[in-house]
Amino acid sequence: MTAPTQIVILGASGDLTLKKLMPALTRLAAAGRPSDGFHVIGVARRPLTDEAFRAQIRALLPDDLHAAFDAFAPRIGYQAADVSDPVAMKALEARLDALPGGAQAGRLFYLALKPELFGPTVQELSASGLVTMRVGEMPAFRRVVIEKPFGHDLASAKALNSQMHGLLREDQIYRIDHYLGKETVQNLLGFRFHNAIFEPLWNRHHVELVQITVAEDIGVELGRAGYYDTTGALRDMLQNHMLQVLSLVAMEPPVSLDPEAIRDQKVNLLRALHAPDPAEVATNSVRARYVAGQVNGVAVPGYRAEEGVPPRSDTETYVAIRAEIDTWRWHGVPFLLRHGKRLEKRFTEVKVQFRMPPLQLFNRPEGMAPNDFRRALHDGSLCQIRPNVLTLSIQPREAITLAFGVKRPGAEMVMAPAAMAFDYRDAFDAPSAAAYERLLLDAIRGDATLFLRADEIEASWRFADEVLGGWAQGRAPLGEYAAGSWGPEAADDLFHGCEGGWSRG
Repeated sequence: MTAPTQIVILGASGDLTLKKLMPALTRLAAAGRPSDGFHVIGVARRPLTDEAFRAQIRALLPDDLHAAFDAFAPRIGYQAADVSDPVAMKALEARLDALPGGAQAGRLFYLALKPELFGPTVQELSASGLVTMRVGEMPAFRRVVIEKPFGHDLASAKALNSQMHGLLREDQIYRIDHYLGKETVQNLLGFRFHNAIFEPLWNRHHVELVQITVAEDIGVELGRAGYYDTTGALRDMLQNHMLQVLSLVAMEPPVSLDPEAIRDQKVNLLRALHAPDPAEVATNSVRARYVAGQVNGVAVPGYRAEEGVPPRSDTETYVAIRAEIDTWRWHGVPFLLRHGKRLEKRFTEVKVQFRMPPLQLFNRPEGMAPNDFRRALHDGSLCQIRPNVLTLSIQPREAITLAFGVKRPGAEMVMAPAAMAFDYRDAFDAPSAAAYERLLLDAIRGDATLFLRADEIEASWRFADEVLGGWAQGRAPLGEYAAGSWGPEAADDLFHGCEGGWSRG
């Protein structure tokens, strides 16, 4: 039998640990995954006993996890330590060596810390000998999980990658993006490359446009305003989560399901994402912030009035971009990306809109002559609803819907919309596993498929930097939209001609 894995969470007193990581680890333990087991040591500066740490965790768990946690609790401990203190790091090492498996156990170090502490923490872990990049020096694996944001721009991402590579091998670094742990996001690969009825259509010849939406009805969560105001919507959501979804939607087929084969294709796609110049940023992007309004019938303040936000902040809470991918498969197909806070409804989805048939035979307006109908369609003065749209819903519903046209009953040949739908919960009679649960298990097992590689991070920042650079030149003035609305009207202009408009979930 192999030794149980040791999971060390640095930043154990924070919300990420208490509200996300520990519930996920509790579910894994209850399910007996991985089969050889694991122990958890939380690390933070303030003094705390094992019992007090366990009580903190249990108090925030849902009631249905209490019994599982009580069984798991003896495998959870706490070590007060400042990673910059060599004595404290030696004490941590001794604590880990005393656990089952000792130094022979694999160790996963999770950095649930502020981004500015990533580099210094790994430096101290390396200096103390708890991690090393040399193959064969340690008897078992040593891996480090790093949360987003990985850098603030391309230059800082490159600097952090360089620092990490001076201390760790790339295969030891697990840059986590929790969106990739969502079942429907993972299903993009299977759906695209397993189904022959869709794979041949997945290109510029048949797809008119793709839109990706991450809409939130919340504002700035309590205590997060300081971070968000230095980040904004583009850095917080589009540069990472949304571009990851985009890469899975548009990448070329991998030669296998090997992690590097998949990540190679994602990187190739992100490198092919057209980097807009300032003039293109002006016409193909919209940014705005919310002002006071009503969400679900409740009055909410504007962004500048939120607790912790500077009164003169110019940070965007909404971003919409019309992007292009310079590949043979996708040349000329617009990818419309939208994210905003305090919108009317919370949902995340991908819509693939297929082209119309070349000759329109149906739904000619009553009283319009055939030649007038033909001319109106050609000049764009008359737009017909696209009957074929594939919607992949990611949250809160996990589902896939295919829209198509059917003849409406009656004597006339009038086509009406219809749909076929698949819902994960209905089909499998079980909720999908939480994203962190899947990703933590993959990190323990050493499966890097759903984690980000250094060149992937840099390719994403290359695109984001071009947009931010155009904004810095004043090419896209900061607009406003009422909380509880669908965002600024200017974002509707990113759709051209008869392409349609933004989804409303």
